[in-house]
Amino acid sequence: MTAPRTTWVLHVDLDQFIAAVEVLRRPELVGLPVVVGGRGDPTERSVVATASYEAREYGVRSGMPMRTALKRCPDAVFLPSDAPAYDAASAEVMDALRSFDVPVQVLGWDEAFMGVETDDPESYAAEVRGRVLERTRLHCSVGIGDNKLRAKIATEFGKPRGSYRLTEENWFAVMGDRPTDALWGIGRKTATKLAGLGIHTVHQLAATDAQLLADRLGPTMGPWYRRLGRGADTSTVDATPYVPRGHGRETTFQTDLTDWSDVAAAARTLTGAVLEDIRKEGRPAVRVGLKVRYVPFETRTRSLTLPGATMDRAELEAAALELLDRLDHSRKVRLLGVRLEMAPPEGGYPD
Repeated sequence: MTAPRTTWVLHVDLDQFIAAVEVLRRPELVGLPVVVGGRGDPTERSVVATASYEAREYGVRSGMPMRTALKRCPDAVFLPSDAPAYDAASAEVMDALRSFDVPVQVLGWDEAFMGVETDDPESYAAEVRGRVLERTRLHCSVGIGDNKLRAKIATEFGKPRGSYRLTEENWFAVMGDRPTDALWGIGRKTATKLAGLGIHTVHQLAATDAQLLADRLGPTMGPWYRRLGRGADTSTVDATPYVPRGHGRETTFQTDLTDWSDVAAAARTLTGAVLEDIRKEGRPAVRVGLKVRYVPFETRTRSLTLPGATMDRAELEAAALELLDRLDHSRKVRLLGVRLEMAPPEGGYPD
């Protein structure tokens, strides 16, 4: 009899995805530091969407203000974001992954989980990388794990263009001395809270009493953080297509707005744009959300539930303006965002 094959989770992550797509469109940029974000003007208020490896050598990172990126790498090529191009490239990548006829759980433009059965996950990962490259001309890295959490974290050790295996066997050897924010699911704020409890490393987190964490960080989140420290994860690779609960848009003003009639006009414009997004979904709005970022960098959010589901622009604009009225009009506005949450699809949202 043939021995049963082992079930593995592969986390596929495209290398410098957005920058790589742009370089494919402009081969003359190969080997140059490339920074993508906003309208491609580093003197404007916008943030870096991605940076090529060459730009990262200068300290340029995603989420960084473009102006900071310009200071760190003045010779970089700055390009505007082109979401439709990235949508198209991502679709090709996901089609390549689905050609393996295994469950594929899409996480975003540039990453996905695959659930596979194999006795040789490294060879399988190499085949995945090869097929993605052959079909899309894009390189990817693959994390191999005995669960999704470990596969996700493993990917960083395989970059670029490689793979890495992280399992229960080598978890603490690899991760034990690393800081807690090296874990998927723990950010800087949580890491700071953990540090306040004397917990600085993954191994310390895993060894902390679950009740202590529950008392200090909440009965649900505290024990969950301890499970993260141990690399534990029982979730499965779910190929169910993602169903968005809402859509939103935001804009950063190049000059701070002081006249709130201008803020109101921008709110109406954003509401109309998001309305077009939800029309494509065919599901009306049931809730309106508003985000305002004051000068210098203080953010406030407000939301309200509508009396009934609607796609009426005037009603949605009125709701957005009502939310604006709840904010401090004496302050300058740097950024404004509008979000419309939609009625659930027939049959409800997937679990």
